[in-house]
Amino acid sequence: MSPSVPLQEMIRAIRSARTQCEERGVIQRECAAIRAQFRQADNGGRSHNLAKLLYVHMLGYPAHFGQMECVRMIASPRYNEKRVGYLGAMMLLDEKQDASLLITNSIKNDLAHSNQYVQSLALCTLACMGSAEMCRDLAPEIDRLLRASNSYIKKKAALCAVHIVRKVHDLGELFAPAARSLLAEKNHGVLHGAVVLITELCERNTETLEKFRKTVPDLVQIMKGLVISGYSPEHDVAGISDPFLQVRILRLLRILGRNNETASDAMNDLLAQVATNTDSTKTVGNAVLYETVLTVLDIKSESGLRVLAVNILGRFLLNNDRNIRYIAMTSLQRIVGTDHNAVQRHRGTIVDCLKDQDASVKRRALDLSLALVSASNIRSMMKELLLFLSSCPPELRSQAASGIFNAAERYAPSQRWHIDTILHVLTTAGGDVRDETVPNLIQLITNQSELHCYTVNKLYRALLTDISQPSLVQVACWCIGEYGDLLLRGECQDTEPVQVTEDDVLDALETVLQSHMSSPATRGFALTATMKLSTRITDNVDRIRSIVSIYGSCIDVELQQRAVEYNALFKKYDHMRAAVLERMPVIEKNSPGHTNGESAGEVVREIPAVKVKPGDALLPQQPANQVCDLLDLLGASEEPPRPGPAAGGAAPAPAAGGSSSSAGGDLLDLLGGLEPAPLTPATVYDKDGVTLTLSSEKQSDSGLTVTLTASNATDSDISSFTLQAAVPKSVQLHMKAPSGDALPARGAAKVTQMVVLNNPNKVNLKMRLRVSYTSRGSNVQDTVQIDSFPGH
Repeated sequence: MSPSVPLQEMIRAIRSARTQCEERGVIQRECAAIRAQFRQADNGGRSHNLAKLLYVHMLGYPAHFGQMECVRMIASPRYNEKRVGYLGAMMLLDEKQDASLLITNSIKNDLAHSNQYVQSLALCTLACMGSAEMCRDLAPEIDRLLRASNSYIKKKAALCAVHIVRKVHDLGELFAPAARSLLAEKNHGVLHGAVVLITELCERNTETLEKFRKTVPDLVQIMKGLVISGYSPEHDVAGISDPFLQVRILRLLRILGRNNETASDAMNDLLAQVATNTDSTKTVGNAVLYETVLTVLDIKSESGLRVLAVNILGRFLLNNDRNIRYIAMTSLQRIVGTDHNAVQRHRGTIVDCLKDQDASVKRRALDLSLALVSASNIRSMMKELLLFLSSCPPELRSQAASGIFNAAERYAPSQRWHIDTILHVLTTAGGDVRDETVPNLIQLITNQSELHCYTVNKLYRALLTDISQPSLVQVACWCIGEYGDLLLRGECQDTEPVQVTEDDVLDALETVLQSHMSSPATRGFALTATMKLSTRITDNVDRIRSIVSIYGSCIDVELQQRAVEYNALFKKYDHMRAAVLERMPVIEKNSPGHTNGESAGEVVREIPAVKVKPGDALLPQQPANQVCDLLDLLGASEEPPRPGPAAGGAAPAPAAGGSSSSAGGDLLDLLGGLEPAPLTPATVYDKDGVTLTLSSEKQSDSGLTVTLTASNATDSDISSFTLQAAVPKSVQLHMKAPSGDALPARGAAKVTQMVVLNNPNKVNLKMRLRVSYTSRGSNVQDTVQIDSFPGH
C-alpha cells in the first residue's frame, strides 16, 4: 500500500488484515506517511490525511501527533479544511490538553463569521470540548447568538449554552433572559434547545426556578399545540407530533410544578389531556405517557389525576415489552407508600410478573409485591409469595425470605399461621435466611405455650424429612430439647397422631450430629438438645451420657467444651442437672426502652432457670432466695464467685417504709457510729433533665456506702422512679429503701437511695445502674456504668 492511498483503500486494507500484527503493520506505515506529509509546508491533502488519522484514532491507535494539524486546519479559510479540523479537535482534544487553548481565538472569530455553517462548526466544537476558561471567554458571544435571527444558529447556541452552564454555574444568569425569549419561537429545534437550557438553569439555581415558574402558561400552550395539532410530516413520529419536544416540556413542567400548588394547578388540565389523548399502542406514545405519569406523581396534582397516572402504569404492566413493564413497576414502587389503594387495584397483574422469565422484572415484582402486603390480603399474598419462593432464582431467595418474615410478623392473622409460614420458608429456603431468623423464631415459639406441642411435632417431622436446611434443623433441635416430653406423649390434637419413642428422637438428633451437612453451630444445638432430653426421658439416659462423652474429644473447641461441662453435670453435679436443664422461661422480644424479659417500670424478677453457657455448668447453684444478676449486665467478673447468702450482685429496692434487714446488714453497720466528712457528690447521669449524683463513704477495708440522689429539672412531674443496681458477682450488694418514687418538676424535691457494698475479695469495683421512670405518660429506661467511686 503506497502512502498516498485514499481513505477508502486504507480502510479496505485494514479490514483485510488476517492478524492483528498485520493490521498494526498497515497502520504504522500509513501513520508514518501521514507524519511525513504533515511536515511539508505546501500540502494539498491535509484534510485527506487528517481524515485517515481520525479513522486510526477510532480504532484505538495513538493519533496525538495530529493535534497541531487540527489547530492549523481550524485557522484555515477553506471550509472543507476547517470542517475536518473542527472534527479532529472534537475527537483528539479535550479540556486537559494545552493545545485546546490555541483554538479559543479561532472559535471566537468563527462565531462572528458571516457563514452560518462556519458558526455552527464553532458552536458544536465549543459545546463538545470547551473548558471552563474557554466558556468564560466565549459566553458573551453565545449570548449574542441566542438573540440572532437565524433559527439554525439559535438552536445550536442554546445547546452550547447548556454546556457552558454545566461547566460554569455562575454564567447561568447571563443566559436566562435570552432563554425566556426563545419560548416565543415557532421553530421546534429552537424550542427544544430553549427547553433544555431552561431545565438546566432551573436545576442549578432555585432563584432562577422561581423566575421561570411564570413561564408555565407559555409551556402549557406550546404543549397543547403539539397535542391537538394535525399531521405534520416534519415532526410526526409514529403518529405523535414531535415526541422529543413533548418529553422535554413535560420534564420541565415537572421541575416547575414540584412543591408549588399554583404551577401545579396551571398544568393539571394539560396533563389530563395528554394522558387521555396519547396513543399507547406505539413505543413513542408510551414514552410521552411515561413522562406524563412521572410529572403527575411529582407535582401537587389532583387525586383523580394521580389515580389516572397509576392506571396508565397498570396498562404498562400488561405490555409485552419487558422494559416497559420494568419502568412501570419501578414507578409504582416509588408511590406505593402514598397511593397504596390505587396501586392495590393492580395487585393481580403485579403478582403475575413474578412468573416473568426476566430476572430484573422478577426482582422489581418481588419488591412491589412485598410492599403491597397488608392485613386484609396477607393470606392470599403470602400464598403467592411462598409459591414464588419455591421456584425463584437463588439470588432472590434471601430477599424473598426476609420480606416474607417481615410481612408475617407485621400482619399475621394468628400465631399458629405465623409459625406455619416461617416453618414453610425454612423448609423451602432454610439456607438463605438471615442469621437472626433462628433466635426470632425461637422467641416466637417460646411465647406461645398453647402451640408448643403442635410446633415440636411439626418440626420433628420436618427434621426427619430434610436435614439440609441449617436454620430449620437448629430450631427443630432447640424445640425437641425444650419440649421433647410433649413430643413423646403424642397428645397433640392439631396434628395427625404419631407415636414417637425415645429412641426415635435420639436417632434423629444423632443423625444431625453425625451428618456432614451440619455445621459446628448446628451440632451445638443438637448436643444441647440431647443433653436437655436427659431430664425429660427416663429409659435412655445412659445412651445420652455416651453420646455426650464422645464429643469430649471433638476437634471443635466449642463442642468439646460443651461436652466436657455436660459430662461434669452427669458426674460431679448430677444433683443440679434437673435445675440447670429446666425449660427456658418466656423470652420477651427486645424493644427500645426495654430489656429482654422485662418491661419498663418492673423490678427484676428471679429467673427460675438459667441457660447453660460454656464455663457455667460447673458453678455451684445459688440459693433460691437470692436474686440473679441484673440480666448479667456486667458479664463475668474477674474473680471467681463465692457461694454465700449475699452472693450474686443485684437486688430490687424494697418499697418505701418496708423492712430491709439482711444477713450481712448488721455486719456492715459495725462502724456506723463513725461519720467521716462527706465528699463532693459526682454527677453520674444527666439526660433529658434527670440528674443522678453519687457520693460514697468508706466504712471499712471492704465496705462502702453509696448515696444516690436524683433530681428532675424538667417542667413535668416524674413518677414510678426506680433505681436498680448490678455489681460483679464477688461483691455483696444491699439496697436500702428509697426516700420516694416521685420527682416533682423543676427540682422541687429529690429522691435518695442508699446502697451498701461489701467487697471482700478487693476486686476492681464497678457498678451499673438502671434508671426507670414515667414521664408524660411514657416509660423511660436507661443504664449508666460507674467505674470509679469518690472516696474509695
